[in-house]
Amino acid sequence: MRPPAVNPLRTRWRAWLSARHPAQDDWRLSQRHLYIVPTRIGVAFLLTQAVLLVASINDQLSLGYALTFLLCGAGLASMLTTHGNLSDLHWSLQPLEGGHADADLPVVLRVHNPGRARFGVGIRWAEAVNAPWAWVDVPAQSHAEVHLSWRAANRGRHPLPRLRIETRFPLGLFVAWSYWQPASRQWVYPAVETPCPPLPTDLTGTESSPARGHGHTQDEELHQLRAWQTGDRLRDVLWKREAQSSDPEGPLWVAERRAAQASRLHWLDAAHTQGLDPERRWQRLAAWVVAVDATGQDWGLRLGSDELPPAQGSEQRRQALERLALA
Repeated sequence: MRPPAVNPLRTRWRAWLSARHPAQDDWRLSQRHLYIVPTRIGVAFLLTQAVLLVASINDQLSLGYALTFLLCGAGLASMLTTHGNLSDLHWSLQPLEGGHADADLPVVLRVHNPGRARFGVGIRWAEAVNAPWAWVDVPAQSHAEVHLSWRAANRGRHPLPRLRIETRFPLGLFVAWSYWQPASRQWVYPAVETPCPPLPTDLTGTESSPARGHGHTQDEELHQLRAWQTGDRLRDVLWKREAQSSDPEGPLWVAERRAAQASRLHWLDAAHTQGLDPERRWQRLAAWVVAVDATGQDWGLRLGSDELPPAQGSEQRRQALERLALA
């Protein structure tokens, strides 16, 4: 099979664009990085001015000259305003959050305006087909946030696609634009298998809580103190506290107890997914990670010789999903 033909013009264009717009998480739109051309409406407007000028010359119409030059002045003012609507805007990429390969990956951008108010500023993924525009107005000497999303083709740690920033304010006769390539990479975790299969049981251990006091079973532990109520057990009354109380008419205090849940330790092992397709294995492990994390119990992950010690919480989940993304 022959390799796809390489377009030299496209290669040179990408090389020039990368050199002029290097990857940065903070990007300032200077005059060097801004481009402006007439829109279709702008081209029609210019052609109309040319026709008016020719007609005014042929018929020697003073009012025709005045109208032509007035409209041309308005067009030039529109061009300068369109260009200035993007100039000196500061864009910054906010910390990226990982996401799964079967879901949209969130991206938050912050734009700071050091000058006058800017209107009708749009941004989207430059190379995505039919990518929607996100439009924002930025108050004078203030900032605004823009929320975008994209999808990666597969799991891993991927660079963000190139962004296109554009405006046609105020009249739509000209379009000014620029490109921005963020430098950060975003974690793309494996897609989560749905519905989630049952958690493996052969590497699941149970640790019982020790007894909390004399006269109570091993399945009970002290929860909190409260006033005595009808139906409470007499053995739960704190008689020693009552004997030391200076208020004989005060309420009796009861040690309210609750059942102590067994502490379960789950081990998620890649060996449990033997026989599945390679990508399906990581999707099942990702589903187990999400499921066991929701239980609030300790769990660990084994990927061959790579082992994540048992723990719980968002940091444990993040580390596990990152390892699955690179597995």
